[in-house]
Amino acid sequence: MAFRKFLPMFDRVLVERLAAETMSKGGIMLPEKAQGKVLQATVVAVGPGSLNQKGNLTPMSVKVGEKVLLPEYGGTKVNLEDKEYFLFRDADILGKYVD
Repeated sequence: MAFRKFLPMFDRVLVERLAAETMSKGGIMLPEKAQGKVLQATVVAVGPGSLNQKGNLTPMSVKVGEKVLLPEYGGTKVNLEDKEYFLFRDADILGKYVD
């Protein structure tokens, strides 16, 4: 898999956005323009964390495999082996879903 060859630096998180809904709850097919931007993603790789002012490593707040809520704007698009991923800072992630 592509993300096994890529390790984010510092407090960066590599995520893969979930697929957009193509059908409404009533069963109507939605055109691409009507589909909203997907703000949910799955974490595929995390960096080691950032250093604080004392030089200690601050651990990451998310782990690989967790589902997270992303901000509407931001992130850096990364294409790895024809798949689209996004890089966010750990602090930019709005929250994570708990099962």
